[in-house]
Amino acid sequence: MGFYFFIPMVSTKELYQLYLQSPLIVTDTRVQLKDCLFFCLKGSNFDGNQFASAALEQGARYAVIDDPGLQHIKGTLLVEDVLTSLQELASYHRTQLNIPIIGITGTNGKTTTKELTTAVLSKKFRVTSTKGNLNNHIGVPLTLLSINQDTELAIIEMGANHPGEIAELCKIAQPTTGIITNIGKAHLEGFGSIENIIDTKTALYRSVQQNGGTVFVNAQNETLLTKSKGIPSFTYGEGKDSNIIGKLVACDPYISVNWGDNLQHTTKTHLAGAWNFENIMAAISIGIYYNVSESDIDEALSNYQPTNMRSQIKETASNTVLLDAYNANPTSMKTAIQHFGSAQASNKILIVGDMLELGAESENEHKIILQLAAALGFKQIYLIGSNFKSINILAEYPRFDNTTALCAYLKNHPITGSQILVKGSRGIGLEKVMDVL
Repeated sequence: MGFYFFIPMVSTKELYQLYLQSPLIVTDTRVQLKDCLFFCLKGSNFDGNQFASAALEQGARYAVIDDPGLQHIKGTLLVEDVLTSLQELASYHRTQLNIPIIGITGTNGKTTTKELTTAVLSKKFRVTSTKGNLNNHIGVPLTLLSINQDTELAIIEMGANHPGEIAELCKIAQPTTGIITNIGKAHLEGFGSIENIIDTKTALYRSVQQNGGTVFVNAQNETLLTKSKGIPSFTYGEGKDSNIIGKLVACDPYISVNWGDNLQHTTKTHLAGAWNFENIMAAISIGIYYNVSESDIDEALSNYQPTNMRSQIKETASNTVLLDAYNANPTSMKTAIQHFGSAQASNKILIVGDMLELGAESENEHKIILQLAAALGFKQIYLIGSNFKSINILAEYPRFDNTTALCAYLKNHPITGSQILVKGSRGIGLEKVMDVL
């Protein structure tokens, strides 16, 4: 039997003093660790405590652990639970900040809205915002802890795949303003119902209300209008009663938007897909609310370049591809296919992958998408994944177990001179198909 010297657990306030001395938080030994606070988080298949020694050897100032058996290692800080400690440290840091914090959530468009809003607000403020889509119970604390004394405004993206998650993230971030981009069918396997999704997402409204703040609301979304009733709001949309009025004037393939009281401003973007009109209008309204000049808003949106497989137009040697394959759910898939179907383009082809995490609704939702694509008259549709493959209707469309099988097929049956929509859940890995298009 081993014997350990008793060392008291480190409190949040004690940990915060060490954070102020070493304000770099790291959870991965594969990145730069010099002088950081390393949090030994556990995963489903690993125990982060096992990396404490390696982190310290690579330059971490301290390693936060929850395994008492490692407390003899110099530089370790023992806490009851590493994840809880990280979240409580972030929450405590939040209480020391006196800056606006914008919370962003929604079923679709939250990352694009966050990126557009960051571009707009960066014209006036020193902004810290969520990197990529690190928007969960780990990403939100890490974003908050990346806020330093130079930051004038922060934007925190919040994602959820089970009931109550947004409320938990709001307890940590305490947003002063907030926006829900939309609410649709996603992660049904975790949520169980659309009612649970609505209740979870609108926790952001309730949090902002408790903090005495304002919410930004799409005036064309009846659900969001209803749920935001009684909360100070700043609206955007096509209706004349909106605080910020806009109109989609072109999408061929890039979006142009007229906006302002008399629609006097025209902003031409590098975003494809009519669904991005709402994301653009959200960024405009937030910019106006925070007193960014109209010319700066226009410049920021005009210069923004989409990345990471979100609404990207890719010109290959043989085809034009609309790559929107970072994620997919029934709402975003339907919208993308309808937009692509109405686009003025010849020889349009769909390459669509499974929508994941839909639980008991999966078969029906995939069937609806397939019927929609057929009704819109697409002659060529390539289906990837076990969900689409199992549907016993419209068998004339080729189906593949995975993206690798599709790529092998397209090498022998190349597509040329076509406009192609590539859309599917991230887990399908549809970006690989770009090599053969």
